[in-house]
This record gives sequence, structure tokens and C-alpha cells, in this order.
Amino acid sequence: MIADATAIAADDGLLEVRDLKTHFPVRRGLLGRTVGYVRAVDGVSFRLGAGRTLGLVGESGCGKTTAARTILRLIPATAGSVRFAGQEVFGLPPSQMRSLRQDMQIIFQDPYGSLNPRMTIGGIIGEPLRVHGRARGRGLEDQVAQLLDRVGLSPALRNRYPHEFSGGQRQRIGIARALALEPRFIVCDEPVSALDVSIQAQILNLLERLQQELGLTYLFIAHDLAVVSHISDDVAVMYVGKIVEQAPSTRLYENPLHPYTKCLMSAIPRSHPDADRERIVPQGEVPSATNPPPGCPFHPRCAWKMDPCSVVQPALRPMPDDPGHLVACHLYHEVSA
Repeated sequence: MIADATAIAADDGLLEVRDLKTHFPVRRGLLGRTVGYVRAVDGVSFRLGAGRTLGLVGESGCGKTTAARTILRLIPATAGSVRFAGQEVFGLPPSQMRSLRQDMQIIFQDPYGSLNPRMTIGGIIGEPLRVHGRARGRGLEDQVAQLLDRVGLSPALRNRYPHEFSGGQRQRIGIARALALEPRFIVCDEPVSALDVSIQAQILNLLERLQQELGLTYLFIAHDLAVVSHISDDVAVMYVGKIVEQAPSTRLYENPLHPYTKCLMSAIPRSHPDADRERIVPQGEVPSATNPPPGCPFHPRCAWKMDPCSVVQPALRPMPDDPGHLVACHLYHEVSA
């Protein structure tokens, strides 16, 4: 039976990430010598309260998915700390990590590639329950039926295969699978980016309803800022492996501070375009994560750059008049070496 929201204890800091780094070695030559590192995630920190949604946004390749999979220990971390419900995740032995995984699940981006085509949807949804010894036989069938109904699919469809469903229906199956073990925290890795716009709204509404009913906590990854504004309580903007701005969703959209965030916001399509609205286009190309620029990673493309920007890397710090709004930019903070 799926737990109700009232059964989940409130916790202001369900997930705490500190200085997370994930670097991949670059090897060359016959001996495979390490000649450098891809700094996919390079010092990410944030705190996520129970029952809330943090939107993680940025261009493709900025490290969003790598950060999320590192938090889940699907990818090994290079450095940093992840604490879930007060427990350090990195360094846990396999037996304890297996237990913790029931509380931390993921919804994948591609609803076509994330489901085993040789398994029925009943088998796909029931697999986590079998693997973790949560249900068998008739009890397993009953829970699969409940999960299908929870995500808006008929339990009578349980014996069908993934190819018999549309993209939106397949994503509902992926959501049901993620819910099977009654998790507290779910990574939503661009769950609507592969779907039609009309279907995107249905999936977002489903995720919001499930969060309200079950008290779920989401890390919602996306590159579409309009989607993130719809579902997120807070938003963190990533650029070349770092968070450059973080704030409550409303404040970030009303008053973006970091130049990169301003560029992203100016590109959001609007139903009633403002004739006076300025489109801010960053200069040049996104730098390589193998050889990021010194100082602020955005300074080679920034129209507001100053001399210190190319030398000193700005720290992510709160605004003096708004402690909940964090920004890593020398325009707002005194330069410190």
C-alpha cells in the first residue's frame, strides 16, 4: 500500500548536498595515461526540504543529470558530501545503500528507452517490489494494479508491452515504477522533454498531484524554464558544472540577477510578447568542461564582465537584502581572492 503524505515526517533538510564534484578522467595513448579531467560537476551545493521541488536548469551538457546521478550514487563522486535525512550517502556499505535506495528513486528522460521491451508493464512496475522483497504473488499483483490506477492507467493493461503505449503513457509507467517502493525523494530527469506539449501538461499535473498526495520531494531537471516555473518551489541555475544562481521560483523569474540567468530568461517564449523586451544573447560558445576558463566560468560570454571576473571565481553567496536569493557574480558582491 502506498503511504499517505501524513505518514511522512516533515524535515526541513531532507537532502543536503555540499561541494559535490564529479570529474571524469581523460585518457590517451596505448597505456591510457590520464591527461586531464572533464569537470562535469564542480562544487555544487544546495539544500532541499521535504515535500518541496528544486528545479535544476541549464543548457545541455552543464552537468545537471550527472549531479543527480551522483547524488543517487549511480555515478561515483570525486569529492563532496550528500546527506539524506541526516545520513551520509557516500561511503555507505552495499547493504545499507540497498535499503536507502528504496527512499531515492528516478524518473528517466526517455520513456522509449527506459522500459524493457521484453517485459510486460506489470513486470516492469512489479520488479522493484520483487527485488526488495516487498511483495509476491497476489499481493504483488494488487500493488501493481494500485500503482497503475494511481498514475491514470487501467490495471487491465498490465499484461501489455511498452511498444503498445504512447510516449505519455510510457512515462506514466515510469512514474509508477518510481513510486513502487514508496520513496520520499525522486529525481525527475527531464521527464517531459521527449513528449508533445499537450502531454507535457498532463504529466506535470500528475507529478504535482502525486507530490501533494504522498508528500514527495523532487529534484526536477530541465532545460525548459517555462516548465520549471510551473512545478518548482526553488530554482538553481547551472553553468559548466557550477550553480551560478539559486532562489525561490517566483523571485528568480521576477528578478534574475546573474548575467547567464538573464540570458536564459530573455529566451523564454511568451504568449503576449513585449515589444520593449530585450533579447540577451551571450557571446561565443559554452566553454569545455575539460578546460574551463579561470575566474567566473561565464566571463568569456558576459556583457557585464569586469577585470576581476577573469581572475577570481565568484562564490555562491546570498544577497545582502535577500538572504534566500544566492548568486555567484562579482556585480553583487565584493571581490575576495
